[in-house]
Amino acid sequence: MSLILRIFIFILFFGISSVYADIYRCEDPQTGEVIFTNFKGIFPEKICQVYVREPKRFISKNNSVYYNIDERWFHEVAQNFSLDPALLKAIAKVESSFNPKAVSPKGALGLMQLMPTTAELVGVGNPFDPLESLRGGALYFKKLLEEFKDLKLALAAYNAGPEKVRIYRGIPPYSETQQYVRNVLYYYNLFRSSNTQ
Repeated sequence: MSLILRIFIFILFFGISSVYADIYRCEDPQTGEVIFTNFKGIFPEKICQVYVREPKRFISKNNSVYYNIDERWFHEVAQNFSLDPALLKAIAKVESSFNPKAVSPKGALGLMQLMPTTAELVGVGNPFDPLESLRGGALYFKKLLEEFKDLKLALAAYNAGPEKVRIYRGIPPYSETQQYVRNVLYYYNLFRSSNTQ
């Protein structure tokens, strides 16, 4: 057995570990409030059941996570909504770091981090389906872009909600939202420049 083959086998078996991160649907029996989380037992007062059992994914030693996201989806979905695929990719990067099973502390779900009410608004039945989430996120962002007619304002509305942008008549004075807009624009320029090389 060659040295290169031995190194490859060592990396394959010892350099990568597999993990699971199931998604739970938790309902408060008294109020009927429903939330989604990937931490079982964090809400002892709620009845939690597995909503999505995440398939095995792999994490390398440098903590890079590899998800099953098809690069072509960004181009196909962007074309359907007359958006730049690099922009959709930048939003997905900042929202979930391309994790289709991501759940935020505020309850945003999936690749494009749609709140359950937003997912319902744009017709997303399963926010943990990456392609469905991407389509829903693109549709929602397109609506925001048409309303605010400004990329930065549309991004701020995607993060903080359109009502906040209307109230402040601009990017809301929230450090999280301001940083969000900067981060998406950074990755947008990065992805756009890498596509033109």
